[in-house]
Amino acid sequence: MSRLLTRVLLDRFVSALIVLSVMLAAIPVLVLLLFVLIKGLPGMLAPGFFTSPPHPVGVPGGGVFNAIIGTLEIVGIGSLLAVPFGTLVGIFLSEYGRNRIGDTVRFVSDVLTGLPSIAFGIFGYTVLVATLHHFSAVSASVALAVLMLPVVLRATETALVLVPQSMREAGLALGAPRWRVTIEVIVPAALGGIVTGALLAMARAAGETAPLLFTALGNDFTQVDPLQPMGALALTVFKNALLPYSDLQDQAWAAALLLVLMVAVTNILARVYVRRIQR
Repeated sequence: MSRLLTRVLLDRFVSALIVLSVMLAAIPVLVLLLFVLIKGLPGMLAPGFFTSPPHPVGVPGGGVFNAIIGTLEIVGIGSLLAVPFGTLVGIFLSEYGRNRIGDTVRFVSDVLTGLPSIAFGIFGYTVLVATLHHFSAVSASVALAVLMLPVVLRATETALVLVPQSMREAGLALGAPRWRVTIEVIVPAALGGIVTGALLAMARAAGETAPLLFTALGNDFTQVDPLQPMGALALTVFKNALLPYSDLQDQAWAAALLLVLMVAVTNILARVYVRRIQR
């Protein structure tokens, strides 16, 4: 009886310890999100926040329409560069990369994953901005594409590795070549994980500031030409937070809240898509 009681008490103690650990990890995040919500919601609900560009200092109103367009365009171009290439490399690593080349690619990918985002900004500035003598959204997209690449690559490889080996063997047993089995059987089976990795990479890129400071520079006007400097939500948050004007600081909080919501929606869409695929 005493041994059973000891086991019950130990089980409850470990369960309580796990709950406490989860709370300690979740509470700071929830407090941060609540703080951003309280500070940013009034500015987000202000007239013209979503439809107007920033107003000059001292002029009330204004919004972040230019930053929204810039964020979507920069991240969109970066995704067009990173997602296809990263997916192809991930397929190679999973199906054909059990050699020195694959090990080298994995090592480089892990190194890139651990680099601070400012390193990608310096890369974009050195390779593109300094060479072309011009800040531009394309330079920012390339820098973000390099940042997104290892995330997409490893997510694709992980999703493909989780596909049962029996599916590969069944396709090969039917006489199909290996490349056809990979494209028509393995990739569709892992599509949910591949899409999730791509969306998470896009969400990470949307919140980065340092690469944009060195490449896109920022622009207070609505700009759609990717060869010109362009604003972004992360740049708006960074620049307005440093200014000694309360209205612009409120706009920075609102932009931060909008960025959080965009990232949250992207993550939710990824999870919903995966669940639908699994059904």
